[in-house]
Amino acid sequence: MTRTVDFHFDFGSPNAYLAHKVLPGIAERHDATVTYVPVLLGGVFRATGNRSPAEAFAGIKNRLEYEAIERDRFIRRHGLNRFSWNPHFPVNTLRLMRGAVAARHRDVFAPYVDTVFTAMWEDQVNMGDPEAARATLSAAGLDADTLMQDAESQPIKDELLDLTTRAVEQGDFGSPTFHIEGEIYFGKDRLRDVEDHLARL
Repeated sequence: MTRTVDFHFDFGSPNAYLAHKVLPGIAERHDATVTYVPVLLGGVFRATGNRSPAEAFAGIKNRLEYEAIERDRFIRRHGLNRFSWNPHFPVNTLRLMRGAVAARHRDVFAPYVDTVFTAMWEDQVNMGDPEAARATLSAAGLDADTLMQDAESQPIKDELLDLTTRAVEQGDFGSPTFHIEGEIYFGKDRLRDVEDHLARL
């Protein structure tokens, strides 16, 4: 039986990066496949009336501090010691997410995703800066000029919009979100539930 997890992600989410690092191990343990689905988090927020935790919890005493405690616990549990908060957060990821769609068509999706996540959440690169993004992609051996040119084409823009719209229709309201057999799980802290679901299949 094929076990598949659809992973809806946006590079701007640190929790999506953390899930990206943990999901391969879960998939390997359960002979599952992870399908990465790029979505624009800003578009998801607009469609659902949601906001980032930094905005939503800004007026709640101790809430954001607790979010950091939980993130640190997750990092320790999984040994993700290369994680580093990006000082340029929040980063506008529109071009990066369009680039991810373009990378799928150019058959360089996996290295593109890994390169951008690493730059964002390990190397503290300002990937919202087009020149920094171009240099980062080129240094990884990717054809940055072609990808960035593709990302500005109308078909790529339309495809990202369609993926984002469909994600909301499936129940998304943030990133990371995981879908298995019509079941939805939100947030890195639900990865244990994702693994439990795979174990039952």
